[in-house]
Amino acid sequence: MRPLALHGHTRALTRVRYNKEGDLIFSAAKDSCPVVWYSSTGQRIGNYDTGIGVIWDLDIDFSTSLVTAGGSESLFIWDAETGNTINKVDTHNSSRTCAFSYSGFQILYTTDSTMKLLPKICVMDIRDPSQVESPAKAGYFHEEPVSEKVSAVVWGPLDRTFITGNEKGTIKQWDMRKPGEAIKKSSEHTTAVTDLQSYYDCTMFISSSKDCTSKLFDIESLERVKTYQSDRPVNSASISPLRPHVVLGGGQEAMEVTTTAQQSGKFEAQFYHMIYEEEFARVKGHFGPINTIAFHPDGQGYASGSEDGYVRVHRFDPKYFEYEA
Repeated sequence: MRPLALHGHTRALTRVRYNKEGDLIFSAAKDSCPVVWYSSTGQRIGNYDTGIGVIWDLDIDFSTSLVTAGGSESLFIWDAETGNTINKVDTHNSSRTCAFSYSGFQILYTTDSTMKLLPKICVMDIRDPSQVESPAKAGYFHEEPVSEKVSAVVWGPLDRTFITGNEKGTIKQWDMRKPGEAIKKSSEHTTAVTDLQSYYDCTMFISSSKDCTSKLFDIESLERVKTYQSDRPVNSASISPLRPHVVLGGGQEAMEVTTTAQQSGKFEAQFYHMIYEEEFARVKGHFGPINTIAFHPDGQGYASGSEDGYVRVHRFDPKYFEYEA
């Protein structure tokens, strides 16, 4: 399994995502310029230059629009093909997460807290121009003030609910059409939730946390199904759409990387059996903690982004598919 090492960012990666078809990879970093690549060759197609601020998260709908969230107090919506800005939404605060609904009609995003402003969860219907152009006056489809900063989000089935993970380790499920208290909560994690990713059929999702675990949840009941114990903080986790496998990415805290050798920093991607919760493989390559990881939609590979500024794209060898668990 010889990976492609893609170098198009000057600072640490924060997010890698495949589009629905899997032929493109979108990556975001702390350098304010999301990049799009061909997943098969690693060729860089271009970038979306926000000009200011770190980009914490991005999401792509059915390969037509891209949304980015970052530290510039604006949510950018792009034409994914041309790179032109469709809309720039004033969020009045730095935004931490963003996600298109499956229909592509709503955008879910969350903001951080400052001395004057509390964190918020917002759902914007992009079919309504007033919500995009003047959200402060028109209001959002759904708006929810929260007490803890939300660090990860994922949509539930049929766009009826969404799920958030916060800096305290709590995972909450919200009814999209009923503002108010969360309808379900889970406190399985003891420290900050770092990532949430759903299964391809939206029946379950996987979480990752700084408490050195990743957990599999039923997306409707929020019941924990499985736990994957790691020996390092876990920054991201993804579920294979093809095999009963999950992959975890993490490593030693970034501030300590300069004093640590690659071998002792624990920067490998870890593979676990989804059912048996057993680790069966590790893949080396990055020279810093893995901040983001995602399976290819066909399940035949994965991509990871690290503190070292590289995106690494892996395609599995035939032996991976010959093994029967």
